[in-house]
Amino acid sequence: MAILVLEHHPLETSARLGRILNDNGHKLRVVQLHERVPVPGDLRGIDGVISMGGPMNVDQAGDHPWMDDELALLKKAHEADLPVLGICLGAQLIAHALGGEVGPMEGKAEIGFHPVNSTFFGSTDPLHLGVPWKTTPFHAHGQEVKKAPPGGTPIPLSGSARCKCQAFKVGLNTYGFQYHMEWNRDEIERVLRDDPVFYAQGEQSIEEVFDSINANYEHYRHFGDRLCRNIAELMFPIDKRLAPSGVNVENFHAS
Repeated sequence: MAILVLEHHPLETSARLGRILNDNGHKLRVVQLHERVPVPGDLRGIDGVISMGGPMNVDQAGDHPWMDDELALLKKAHEADLPVLGICLGAQLIAHALGGEVGPMEGKAEIGFHPVNSTFFGSTDPLHLGVPWKTTPFHAHGQEVKKAPPGGTPIPLSGSARCKCQAFKVGLNTYGFQYHMEWNRDEIERVLRDDPVFYAQGEQSIEEVFDSINANYEHYRHFGDRLCRNIAELMFPIDKRLAPSGVNVENFHAS
């Protein structure tokens, strides 16, 4: 059994989150959709799904043949009660697959380090245990979840001044995060260098985004580590994946 990681761009990997999942004993089955590797047709051998970021939008299925297959798999995994996680594009794909609404942001893209505030539901959500109510994650999106899918909390778990749905939950174990918590400094700098045209579409110039890394990275790293550990330990607990051993339930008697 393994956690299925769906990648849409060579630089948008599971990064820090993947390393923490490995450290917690999980195997990752990485499918590089940008290399035309097909989406699995079923959930055999899969005990969770993570959908990563990418530069495409959810209404571009005609340009990306894998998109409809991924949407179907995300819905199937959610309905099977598997843990399902989406980051940036992945969150938008989950929202779209489960009946939410995704569309362009008003005004400029949200790019760089910008504050995100927890709602009441976010402050009491177990996945946010130990995560400050106000954080400054890294953003890289011009689209947003306009309306979270039904079956979750009445309002999102967190939001920012320009994007009201920064994190949402559907059911017990499906989450979407619009912002990035999984990158380290090198990975942030790589994506900025890879597509300077897109990353200059926010309210800051590309130089200002680079300059903001020093001021924001330490906080970002600490809360990102905490959130990634919570995801690994609470969304994908290793004890639920491993067969029980050394316990004879029939011979157990409570005293």
